[in-house]
Amino acid sequence: MAGREKGGFWVAFTAVLFYPLSWLAARRYRGAERVPRQGGALLVLNHVSHFDPVVDAVFVHRQRRVPRFMAKASLFRVPVLGRILRGSAGIPVYRESSASGDALREAHRTLREGKVVVIYPEGTITKDPQGWPSKAYTGVARLALANDVPVIPIARWGTNELLDGYAKKFRPLPRKTVTHNVGEPVDLSGYRDAGQPTPESLREVTDVLMAEVTTLLAEIRGEQPPRSKESTRVDGA
Repeated sequence: MAGREKGGFWVAFTAVLFYPLSWLAARRYRGAERVPRQGGALLVLNHVSHFDPVVDAVFVHRQRRVPRFMAKASLFRVPVLGRILRGSAGIPVYRESSASGDALREAHRTLREGKVVVIYPEGTITKDPQGWPSKAYTGVARLALANDVPVIPIARWGTNELLDGYAKKFRPLPRKTVTHNVGEPVDLSGYRDAGQPTPESLREVTDVLMAEVTTLLAEIRGEQPPRSKESTRVDGA
């Protein structure tokens, strides 16, 4: 069995901070063994609450890996949070600027170094009133196709009941349950073998990945998702 990946002072500091916060909710993990214990991996998750990074970081850390989160560049300027993100090798995402490619270059390097990158393709918490995934950026497809690493869809549900970002409501009691449902790595070999991706293939791969996440979310919720949902944004990460 692989030992725990070392993360340094700031990862340890974040663990000390995040583990107690994650105890606000009961945690259930399905298929957690599918997260590789070594080597690069791209974890693709839905985003329903500002509390997601706390429980997602703890989830990945419990699999003996160090999560490298892709996060909006503005968050790196927030006191304390920004220092934590930088210290734990977070990857700033610059959107609608000349630096928009920098985020992907850094993420490519991180994956090629055999590390775990966590991405929320929607870019922000979903605007769908029922909590289903909303439009996603195609940056996830660019990363998935350019790196021969496992691309693992993961759905998480329950954080929105604890912290509702749009309603600005924090409800720690009664204690909520947060469930992570981990899918099998998505086989993208056919797309990779096709050569240089086109805008159409990037949209298609993004659709495929978000459809997997949506299916996993439906399993947690015991509900059927809407039949037709737009799932992609063309540009950005």
